[in-house]
Amino acid sequence: MIYLDNAATSFPKPPMVVRAMAGTLQKLGGNPGRSGHALSLCGGRIIQRCRELLAEAFDAPAPENVIFFPSCTEALNTAIRGTLCEGDEVICSHAEHNAVMRVLKGLEEQGSIRVRTLAPNSLGLIAPEALAAAVTPRTALCVICHASNVTGVVQPVQQLSRALKPYGVPLLVDAAQTAGILDVSLSSLGADMIAMPGHKGLLGPHGTGVLVLGRGMLPRPLVVGGTGSQSESMIQPKQLPDRYESGTANLPGIAGLLAGARFALSHREEIEQYEDSLARDLRTRLSALRGVRVLGHPAAPKVGVVSFVPTAMDAGELCDALAGEGFALRAGLHCAPSVHQWLGTLHTGACRASVGIYNTESDVEMLTAAVGRLLSPGRA
Repeated sequence: MIYLDNAATSFPKPPMVVRAMAGTLQKLGGNPGRSGHALSLCGGRIIQRCRELLAEAFDAPAPENVIFFPSCTEALNTAIRGTLCEGDEVICSHAEHNAVMRVLKGLEEQGSIRVRTLAPNSLGLIAPEALAAAVTPRTALCVICHASNVTGVVQPVQQLSRALKPYGVPLLVDAAQTAGILDVSLSSLGADMIAMPGHKGLLGPHGTGVLVLGRGMLPRPLVVGGTGSQSESMIQPKQLPDRYESGTANLPGIAGLLAGARFALSHREEIEQYEDSLARDLRTRLSALRGVRVLGHPAAPKVGVVSFVPTAMDAGELCDALAGEGFALRAGLHCAPSVHQWLGTLHTGACRASVGIYNTESDVEMLTAAVGRLLSPGRA
């Protein structure tokens, strides 16, 4: 199988990720932070090392400002719900994932908040002037998807951050498609909070997510419970990271994330260049095929996500046919209906091929040949 669904989750995982996870299950059965015996302490040190690695990479004020969650979705929910209050307004981009939009629209339907969605320019980019013009005295948060999981278009977050600074509005960045691939840190983006999955560009396992909190950012926790600290109190601890990390930590997952992130972050620039080269070639080859519309303006900066719409075949049907030939792609709306509505593809969806570190030039060539063959007049 030729795997081209890395925007959903990177696969395969580097061998050291598998070894790290298996090692914790085979040798470290203790519960981190809950006991004083050797197994528990060793598990706690693994979690702390991962926290320290990510804090350095993403410029967190302290390791304790790196919070682990079961997913990027839960990290985003905590950052959004924990920041907003009744009567607040939120600004977001047109390209937000449902992990953001369902939270915002649900709160808006309840009458709790108001959502202002920014329209992009012809390149699919949000203009800093448009963002500044949308700010009102009630604006309490701005959420920006760093790179679209449909078009791969990368937003100018640093410029958008500068436009927000005079108003004191905190910026939450959804780095689901960029963490581990682009330079994603609080300082480089000018962000106040960054949410990311551990299982995509950071090459960790499923069930891992991270929220990096900037200085002074303390959203209300969504989940409270046992933390192994201040057990004499029935009130949730206020100190980080215990404020947010209730329940047993995902030690195997975080051990795998430590191994994956260590590899990805030490080779980040190489990975960025390699995936960009593959994606550019794939876009060029697909654009040359008759009956194929490649999504995303050619001049816009992008990550390795390439979505395309066949004109003579249903997108899902084409992906099913490709699966029969050994290609793993994703068809549909990719949990991002707003960007599809803007693109005019809400009724058709799209096929999405997303490259990763284990893909090759040969994979790109074979996929393009297969798409061309399946869309040939006789076959289609």
